[in-house]
Amino acid sequence: MGWDEWLRLWCAVWGAAALVGVGRSLAGLTGAQRTVRLTGRIERVRPPRHGGSRRGGISVVVGYRDPASGQQVTVTNDGERGEPITEAWEGREIGVNHPRGRPHAYRFARLPDPPGRGLGWPAFALFLVYVGLVVLAAIDWAWPWALIGVGVPGALAGASQLPGAVRAKNARLRRLAGMETAPGEVVAVLKDVSVDQDDGGVSTTITPVLAFTTRDGRAVTAFCTEHLPGPAGARGRAVTVHYSPADPAEFTLDPAADHRSADRDVTIHAAVAGLLAATAVAGALLL
Repeated sequence: MGWDEWLRLWCAVWGAAALVGVGRSLAGLTGAQRTVRLTGRIERVRPPRHGGSRRGGISVVVGYRDPASGQQVTVTNDGERGEPITEAWEGREIGVNHPRGRPHAYRFARLPDPPGRGLGWPAFALFLVYVGLVVLAAIDWAWPWALIGVGVPGALAGASQLPGAVRAKNARLRRLAGMETAPGEVVAVLKDVSVDQDDGGVSTTITPVLAFTTRDGRAVTAFCTEHLPGPAGARGRAVTVHYSPADPAEFTLDPAADHRSADRDVTIHAAVAGLLAATAVAGALLL
């Protein structure tokens, strides 16, 4: 088989996969649609042990009401239980999800999840079909079609999402301006060592654990991965924490740096959209 035949087969296979995925979604058979989504509440927080691992996140005890029996259920996030909880306090609401009919296979989410339709994989399959069509056009017609195929949808997507990125930046800046401050302390430093199986290289990840109490009395334990110099020796260090009163999980040790980061993200977004537009224009000129 030549390249043309392989690419047509590629598009046909992934197109069929997309159709099957959409059909499953319409029939309500996807994993997302068969997932029971509950709201749990953290009842107890167990502070991480100094020198321990960050894997699994902060250990918590969570309670929720079982919709089938109406009884209160208490579970923990020990082991592989979905998203790691990296900011915790008693009373915080988080998501608890499990497949329909299998409550023992529960998974955590940092926030309660809205119902899903399970269209993520079909959308990815359609993307792979599009990639195959772009490559096929570049081979059969001319290579500048690859520039057009990449640049046009990328520029349109970037331009359509740019207003949302600006709104998100402005909302982030408003939250930064409205943050309150609280004294905090680095209560533990976690250390994870991993070895690359290919070259035997060793990498070490250091994660400080921060504790602070909000003005309304919520005792927050959180991983602190930014704006803390010398994290390996930070245990016992006093810091000033800037946090959002509405959601203490959104906190920072350096509001000015976060302000610059928000501006930079929008600039990068606009630059990427402009680069993709220029790519499409260059492809059109080269035809």
